[in-house]
Amino acid sequence: MANKSKSAFRTIAEVASEIGVATHVLRFWETKFKEISPMKATGGRRYYRPDDVALIKLIRDFLYEKRYTIEGVQKLFKEYGAKAFLNGEIQKDFFETDAIQTPQPVASVAFEGAEMPENQMQTLCEARDELLALKENLAQVLKK
Repeated sequence: MANKSKSAFRTIAEVASEIGVATHVLRFWETKFKEISPMKATGGRRYYRPDDVALIKLIRDFLYEKRYTIEGVQKLFKEYGAKAFLNGEIQKDFFETDAIQTPQPVASVAFEGAEMPENQMQTLCEARDELLALKENLAQVLKK
């Protein structure tokens, strides 16, 4: 990627490369998170604002690092708002307090008691997202 300023808009390929996911995963996340709203030029080309990129990084962190399900992240955003996480209104120790009931991370649901290296868990999470994206694409093709 060329040296762009932090305020420059980014293409889907640039964001996917920066975040470390495939472009179809970003398109899938757009269908699941209304908060992601890139500008679309004629022809459907997406341009992501810096706020969109920050939000996508946050979602990736929830899904791949904290191991939340898509539904779990949606619930957090609905309850607290995505901007509260982005603006730092919700502190890092948010998930360590007993004050709230957080959704259970996907790893503890899918692999109760299983120990697995971080890279394997990330691979499984990425595979899950890709399969969900493919399922969504297939459903759209079958509707036509």
